[in-house]
Amino acid sequence: MDTCVDASELDKYDSLVQLAFAHNSYITQLESMGYRVGYVMAERVSKEAPKLLTELEVVKFICKEFWSTMFGKQVDNLRTNHQGVYVVQDNKFCTLRPLAEGQQFVREAGALVAFPCGAVRGALANLNVNAEVTATVETLPAVKFNIHIAQRT
Repeated sequence: MDTCVDASELDKYDSLVQLAFAHNSYITQLESMGYRVGYVMAERVSKEAPKLLTELEVVKFICKEFWSTMFGKQVDNLRTNHQGVYVVQDNKFCTLRPLAEGQQFVREAGALVAFPCGAVRGALANLNVNAEVTATVETLPAVKFNIHIAQRT
């Protein structure tokens, strides 16, 4: 029994892998740019703010002052499990507002939230909070940002 894969199949697979890496590179670059912008923006916005002592105070600051400066409004909802996981919801996120409401462009919206995810992560880093930030888009123009705070050692 011959188990060798046809060369044309390998070429197709190679093209798909390159496309995936190119797409991830694009998303990574957007997230990186967002990180730098968020880091600098948090520095500017937090100059006048009182010292933020707890991670909850930092996340609330992000949801109010930083979000207003960066995205033009405060978040609509903040939830936490009090174990380092926060869900920030914006029901009319400025980046997604131009897209039609509903679900037809949800898949494409993933690339549009890479920059804001990076911006939030950069702002948190500036405020001495190490976190992973991801976004979930189920219905446009709403977005949920999931913030997972890294455990301090």
